[in-house]
Amino acid sequence: MRIVVQSAPFDFGAEAQGFASGHKDMGAIVTFTGVVRDLEGDTLDRMVIEHYPGMTEKALEKIATEAMSRWGLGDALVIHRFGELRPGDMIMMVATAAPHRVDAFDAAEYLMDYLKSRAPFWKQEFTSDGGAWVAAKDEDEDALKRW
Repeated sequence: MRIVVQSAPFDFGAEAQGFASGHKDMGAIVTFTGVVRDLEGDTLDRMVIEHYPGMTEKALEKIATEAMSRWGLGDALVIHRFGELRPGDMIMMVATAAPHRVDAFDAAEYLMDYLKSRAPFWKQEFTSDGGAWVAAKDEDEDALKRW
């Protein structure tokens, strides 16, 4: 299991290849990458993501450990960026390895739902009108209820 919180961009291809190599006993590798998207009806100039070093990594490690145990994963990877990001930038990556695809997919979705709604990151979006903090969305909270 590897947890990375960084400001620098990551190379999705290299991360996915590195994660997948060496898992000969796993029948499924699932990856997901989140991308900063533009806003509906407005143009996003940038997003700034803040976090508390140490606390964030500990929280991500806890949830990844839970996913490893709950779905019998062979491995998990969570990468999440912070700092200033622009539309089109990769913001995060989740990868899971499991003996069977259902477990790999479910664990990946569980991690993504957690990252979207509970991970200790604070996001501010900046448009031509200024900055606004991103509020929690009901659909993100509802997604957690299935777990």
